[in-house]
Amino acid sequence: QDPTICCLQETHLSPKDKHRLRVKGWRTILQANNEQKKAGVAILISDKVDFKAKQIKKDKEGQYIMIKGTLHQEDITLINIYAPNTGAPKFVKQLLIELKEDINNNTIIVGDLNTPL
Repeated sequence: QDPTICCLQETHLSPKDKHRLRVKGWRTILQANNEQKKAGVAILISDKVDFKAKQIKKDKEGQYIMIKGTLHQEDITLINIYAPNTGAPKFVKQLLIELKEDINNNTIIVGDLNTPL
């Protein structure tokens, strides 16, 4: 496998622990963390691709991060979600409503939604 984007959930890192995610060839590391090392999401982007972040939205609980940018000169929005174990469907619905202005045909939503299919 040769991924260009890696999305992680349940990182359980504090904002000071970014160094723990460092991997050779993956210089771009964007994360949302909780001070108590609960939850946590991260998006790693390979150095092999031309990615430029333009806007980042995240919460202080480490439940989601949204990155708007360009990937090889194409607009892209990445949303990585870690929904709480209780009330996940309501959480996801509310988050998507809050982010609806940012969501379009070039949006990729991934994560641990803690919801049965």
